[in-house]
Amino acid sequence: MLNLLMGLLLDLLLVGIVKAVVRRRRPAHNRMDMFATFSVDRYSFPSGHATRAAMCGRFLLAHLVLAAPLRVLVLLWAGLAQKTTHAGSSSTMVLKVAVIGAGPSGLTSIKACLDEGLVPTCFESSDDMGGLWKFKEVSEPNRASIYRSLTINISKEMMCYSDFPIPADYPNYMHHSKILKYFRMYAEHFKLLKHIRYQTSVKSVKQTSDYSRTGKWQVVTENRDGQEETHVFDAVICCSGHYTYPNLPLKDFPGIETFEGKYFHSWDYKGPEDMHGKRVVVIGIGNSGGDIAVESSRVAEQVYMSTRRGAWVIRQVSDNGLPVDMKYNTRFVHILFQLFPMNFFNWFGEKKLNAMYDHTMYALKPAHRLFSQIPVINDDLPLKILSGSVIIKPNVSEIRGSTVVFDDGSVVEKVDTIVFATGYGYGFPYLPENAMYKSGHRLGLYKHVFPPNLEHPTLAVVGFIHALGAIMPQAEMQARWATRVIKGHKKLPSNKAMIKAVQNDTKDMEEHYIVSKLTPLQVDFVSYMDEIAGEVGVRPSLLWLLFTDYPLFKKVLWGPVTAYQYRLMGPGKWEGARRAIFTQFDRMYQPLKTRQLKEEKPSLAGRLIKFSLTVMVGGASIYYIHVRSPRHLPRPPVQDPSTNSLNKLPAMQQCEKKASKIHTKISISTVPRSFEKSQ
Repeated sequence: MLNLLMGLLLDLLLVGIVKAVVRRRRPAHNRMDMFATFSVDRYSFPSGHATRAAMCGRFLLAHLVLAAPLRVLVLLWAGLAQKTTHAGSSSTMVLKVAVIGAGPSGLTSIKACLDEGLVPTCFESSDDMGGLWKFKEVSEPNRASIYRSLTINISKEMMCYSDFPIPADYPNYMHHSKILKYFRMYAEHFKLLKHIRYQTSVKSVKQTSDYSRTGKWQVVTENRDGQEETHVFDAVICCSGHYTYPNLPLKDFPGIETFEGKYFHSWDYKGPEDMHGKRVVVIGIGNSGGDIAVESSRVAEQVYMSTRRGAWVIRQVSDNGLPVDMKYNTRFVHILFQLFPMNFFNWFGEKKLNAMYDHTMYALKPAHRLFSQIPVINDDLPLKILSGSVIIKPNVSEIRGSTVVFDDGSVVEKVDTIVFATGYGYGFPYLPENAMYKSGHRLGLYKHVFPPNLEHPTLAVVGFIHALGAIMPQAEMQARWATRVIKGHKKLPSNKAMIKAVQNDTKDMEEHYIVSKLTPLQVDFVSYMDEIAGEVGVRPSLLWLLFTDYPLFKKVLWGPVTAYQYRLMGPGKWEGARRAIFTQFDRMYQPLKTRQLKEEKPSLAGRLIKFSLTVMVGGASIYYIHVRSPRHLPRPPVQDPSTNSLNKLPAMQQCEKKASKIHTKISISTVPRSFEKSQ
């Protein structure tokens, strides 16, 4: 419509100009204005006595010549203006986003939507936020479940969100009640709770009839009264997690139907109260299996832990009492991993772990290398094995009543309880089949967020990731990227390119990690965080920090890779990020300062002793070099080109003579011929 109006205005303007030119009489000496010269000299415009037909024909010709270039310019300008208008309207248009789940991934997704100017509506099937970290005495179907004593195995500085540090007085490894309290403070601070609809489950998510044009989704929900409601959203972010469907492979354990005791999945475990004085078999050696075996061993008569492959077990408390992730999960260590072969780090890490407790002696050693699978993090398990409270056994081959038979032929009788710590399956039953692109054992997602086969990037999965690190900062980074894509600030590659990238990721994971149906994916924490941060535009630049802020550069390079680093620059920059990085160890030390002690300063005597030892070692080295002069050391033989033989130096000849005398004294018959010739 704009183009037509501009063309009409142009036509009217040119008609007026040409009429004015035609009516003018030709001045003397052919001095005409621009239009008259152009028209009369080249096209011989008639004077006022010309016929009307000739005037009309020549008028149309002049109109065509004059209008063509101007019309092209006007159309180009109008198209550019229209494109700019559409871009501006799309960026300012309010987009509604459905967020499924109000756990740690859902909360940060709500905040990311608000940061980008989107309007989120979060559907939570439970009566409270927190997801996995909301403890309930009775496990609810299709929801994650935890046990009463659960304490996270990631330190607080490594698990917190990037712009909301955990309070300094909170312990470094927090009980689940503390974690839920932190989530509540986060939600209240950023005003997220008003966007959550509790006790509302999502029944289905499918494309609208005009999806090809709009990319919108139809979401059907059900409230606690069983009433269904249909909504239309511009985008959907799935944050329902992957610890909701317990894997109970009873068919892999022949005779389980004859078991006379009680068996259940670790999803149903709440505490060891029912295990007093009983004989317990825990099947599986993951983090949950290790925690249950350790806790139940305090009250049970005996605990047996069955494992097919074994596991590497690391401690939460590292050198000098620091949290292990703050000690080793640094950017400098990550750079070393890129420079040296993985076999070196596997060898070094395994050697360090075996120095604490020999995994072979403890019957823990697995067939895979250390960094091929996420290790078990448990400080108490080795002590329980050493004290005999927990006995490690191979895989269960058969169950006969109350007797459990293992692969090595050993038998445990009078078993009362079997706990299946056999992991979880995953699924998104509310999503349509065409959105579920499978790749290997996993749900194929571009950079573990976007389905690669959809026409519009309006469906994202946040929190479906597995790494040696906390889910909170990873989900936050995914949500920041997803919302910028939904908003239109970032573009995804073509479907073909995304599918190829997903296939390459699957192949890479299968080459470097132990993946299966239950553990379908694994990534390196720092590499993945940096990759998604690069997509958002918030990856910290070490080179830039080196020249602009050297103290911060040292903290970022040598310190732990905390989420604050991804708020230093770019979209979503937080002014408090630099200070949070400089004070992260202060918050780590704060809960440990429960007793005032005088800090011991190095004494003068100690310094003198160190100096004296250094001087003594240096003097002894100089004396040794002086006595054992390098010119007395044997040098390699020299080839004589004229005789084609080896000329032996005097020092070597003396050595050979001494050696020959010694050997002659021992036994003349054993002296080599070379020594006989030399004598």
